[in-house]
Formats: sequence, structure tokens, C-alpha cells
Amino acid sequence: MAGHSKWANIQHRKGRQDGIRSKLFSKLSKEITVAAKMGDPDVDKNPRLRLAVKEAKSNSVPKDVIDRAIKKAIGGDAETYDEIRYEGYGPNGVAVIVETMTDNKNRTASTVRSTFTKNGGNLGETGSVGFMFDRKGEITYGISVGDADTVMMAAIEAGAEDVESSEEGHTIICADTDLNDVSNALEAELGETDSTKLIWKPTISTELGLEDMQKLMKLVDALEDDDDVQRVTTNFDASDEVMAQL
Repeated sequence: MAGHSKWANIQHRKGRQDGIRSKLFSKLSKEITVAAKMGDPDVDKNPRLRLAVKEAKSNSVPKDVIDRAIKKAIGGDAETYDEIRYEGYGPNGVAVIVETMTDNKNRTASTVRSTFTKNGGNLGETGSVGFMFDRKGEITYGISVGDADTVMMAAIEAGAEDVESSEEGHTIICADTDLNDVSNALEAELGETDSTKLIWKPTISTELGLEDMQKLMKLVDALEDDDDVQRVTTNFDASDEVMAQL
């Protein structure tokens, strides 16, 4: 199993905590507001907004929260955010990409750098680890949508690049620029997706043992606790034995 899929399982377990869900709702709402402000506030006319709303729904964000986030952009009282990506290294040289939305670049840069330093990592220059990842679209379905062959055929017809099927569900990968079209085609064939989003997919992975995995989780948790941080991606890999002990 690829590192990004394993991390999704860790986040799923963490997501049961009320405090973490509240922070996630806030970050998803920010993404909706920014997408609506940058483009058309009509979901059907704004692919980025559509994807933001879909991801919010997949994480059980209430409809009224989504509506408020869009209305905030329409009303013109939404803050202006800069989207900034930071890159660095965690335990054992694992690559870390931190995506942020901030209304204060200096504050965010200082906090991100400090978080890396306090947790055994190093913040690098832009591009220092980005070459280890490809920008891709990721669409997920539960196992109940169909068997691996059914999903594979639907994904091929929709223009996807790859499908990973397991007992936990199906993950479909496509070009980042094709995400909106591929997800629409899949929904017409298989029904509503569980999740539709842009990801950084590792092309090179770093194997971590239990101790380094625990250190990495501490670093990622600290980064994700910052309100300016939207998402954190790493290129770790770990054995099933290590994952079972976390």
C-alpha cells in the first residue's frame, strides 16, 4: 500500500476525535470560501468550488456550514488569503509538503519553520522535495460500489490513469487537470464518490520504522494543528507491522 493511502487510514482514525473534526470543518470551509471568491460562486460553474464542496460533504460538513462559507465570499467580507506551499524534511529524511492558506505570510512562515525545528525536522526551500511527488487527482469509493474489475472498467472509460483496490475500497488516480471530468464520469457510472480531491502522490518513498513513524506523526499533528495549514503530505512508507503498532 502506498504511503499516502496508509496516511489516509491514520487520519481516518484520528478523525473520530471531536476537536480534530471541528478544526477540519474550519479548514474545509476556508477552502470553499476561497474557491467561491476566486471564481464563480455557482458550484456548477466553478470546478474548484465543486471539488471543495464535495470534499466537505465527504467529511460530513453540514450543509448550512457549506452555504455560509459560500455566502461569505459573495458578501465580500471574506478575508484575503495567500496560498503558500512549504517543503521540508522529517525524521530519517522523509519528505514533507505543507499547503497553507494565510492572511499573514510572516506569521505562517515563522510558525511552520518553528514547528519543523521543534519536532526534529528541517524546513527546506521551495522545490527541495517537490520533485519526489506528482500532482494528481484522487477519487475514492467504498468497497460496496462494486468489485475491482467493475471499478477498473469504469475508471478506464472515465479517463483515469490508475486504480488501487483493496478490502477497504477503491482509489482512482487521474491527471490533476482531469479531476473534475473524471469524477463527473465516474459518478454517472458508479454514483457519488466518497472523496474527490487533488493530492501530492509520492514517486519516491522513505521507509520508516516505528520510532521514526511516531516522530513523523508528532510533526504532522503539530503542523495540522495550525489554523493556517490546510493539509500535510509525506512520502513515508512503513511495514504492516509498524502500522499495526501505531
